[in-house]
Amino acid sequence: MNKTLRISLLKSLYKIRFFEEKAKQLYQRGLLTGALHPYIGEEAIAAGACSAINNDDYILSTHRGHGHCIAKGAEIKYMMAELMGKESGYCKGRGGSMHICDRSIGILGANGIVGGGFTIAVGAGISSVYKKENRVVLCFFGDGAANLGGFHESLNIAGLWKLPIIYICENNKIAATTYCSETTSIENIGDRAAAYNIYGNVIDGNDIELVYEEIKGRVMAARNGEGASLVECKTYRQGPHCMVVSESRSKNDEEKKWENIDPVLGYEKKLISQKILDKNEVEKLKKEVIQIIDEAVIFAEKSSYPEVKDLYKYVYKD
Repeated sequence: MNKTLRISLLKSLYKIRFFEEKAKQLYQRGLLTGALHPYIGEEAIAAGACSAINNDDYILSTHRGHGHCIAKGAEIKYMMAELMGKESGYCKGRGGSMHICDRSIGILGANGIVGGGFTIAVGAGISSVYKKENRVVLCFFGDGAANLGGFHESLNIAGLWKLPIIYICENNKIAATTYCSETTSIENIGDRAAAYNIYGNVIDGNDIELVYEEIKGRVMAARNGEGASLVECKTYRQGPHCMVVSESRSKNDEEKKWENIDPVLGYEKKLISQKILDKNEVEKLKKEVIQIIDEAVIFAEKSSYPEVKDLYKYVYKD
């Protein structure tokens, strides 16, 4: 892995972390619309995975999807405007935090419905094969979604038809307020790949370089016609499920271990220790990213809200 890529990975981590921290501040000030599900603590998965695909490849995101969209190349100012419900946002202010979409760069949408991306991923995979486009699909989902019927139906078809889909389970160990161990009969969701005759693996989702290399390998396999994969990334969500749900966790020793692993700070320290960057260069990179976030906020604040007369403008009417 070359120096340029590693710096790019760190920058992606910073973009996601600083965006989420700013979004939380704005939410607490009453400037955002709807619910907010921060991605803090899970950044290495989105940053590593999306760096391993091309601009025209597809991703399916979740209700906790800001990180996926940023890592895929979404314009932060349009994302911030969408969160504020402004007309200049990605969905004209109608979608909000859980529905960022930009088909021009392969973002087929975040989804407020848990597991809502599974069947869409199958459609995108079929489209890629039918049109001979050789595009791959990354389908992100959480551990809670892995127990839905759509998960099994989607992986079954993807395995049967050898679709170019990489299913990425972001297992942060707790679905909303319910622990994975209380709802899932096996320790590793990645082991379920065996039921559908596809590749499966379980990795440390806080190791961005490991995530990148794993997904890069599965992308190459998919492009070579080897079909779908299921990669479970173990991670940890720092903070509650969303800003409107209070949470008090009864942490066991395993969870306490993960709580102390920060993927952003960890990778920053790694690049400094390996002399990829020095501390001054790190601070310069941080300031560059913070400026991008601050300019996005200014853009969003200056943008106009949708007009009442346009209430039904994007609503299908027979």
